[in-house]
This record gives sequence, structure tokens and C-alpha cells, in this order.
Amino acid sequence: METFALSEPVLLVLLSLAEQPRHGYSILKDIESMSDGRVLLSTGTLYGALQRLLDNGWIERVQEENTPRDRRTYRLTSRGRRNLQMEIERMRHLTKMASLRVARKEA
Repeated sequence: METFALSEPVLLVLLSLAEQPRHGYSILKDIESMSDGRVLLSTGTLYGALQRLLDNGWIERVQEENTPRDRRTYRLTSRGRRNLQMEIERMRHLTKMASLRVARKEA
């Protein structure tokens, strides 16, 4: 399993796909909503992240019924979900350590 920090765009794409399979535009809108409008990914950034995630086996393309052939839908793989969970744990630990250090400094 990979044990490195994920870039914010990659993390947000994985979080978007953790809920359900999505196509590119839906991922962009979900990330915008999830971040309260703070993160507006360009299509180049999104599709670059999607390609890296595909290459690493963290997501896969799926063909959904009743959708245009050129609309690519993506879903999280079990490998991608495991790595996302590891990143969430890494961030949880980092946040806990940061809070403890800040609290000690203020005391």
C-alpha cells in the first residue's frame, strides 16, 4: 500500500468518488460543493488527476446504462478506497498532533 500524502485535487477526487460513481463534470461540481466553493478545479487538473488514479489502479472507468458513449464515468476501486482511508487516518493523526502542539504553546 502507498503511504504518501495525496495532493488536494487527488484527495478531493477520491472523496467525491467514495460516495458514488461520477462523470467528470459531476466530480467538478461535487468538489466545488464539498469545498464550499473554495476549490474550483480546471478540467486539465481534474483529468490529469483522473489519469494518474487510473494508471495506479485507484479508480476505474465504468460504462453506465443510458448515458452517452463519450461520457466517462469513474468509480473508486478497493485499492483506491484503502488508500483514501489511509490518507484520512494520516490527516487525523496530523491534525491531532498539531492541535496538541498549539495547545501546549498557548498554555
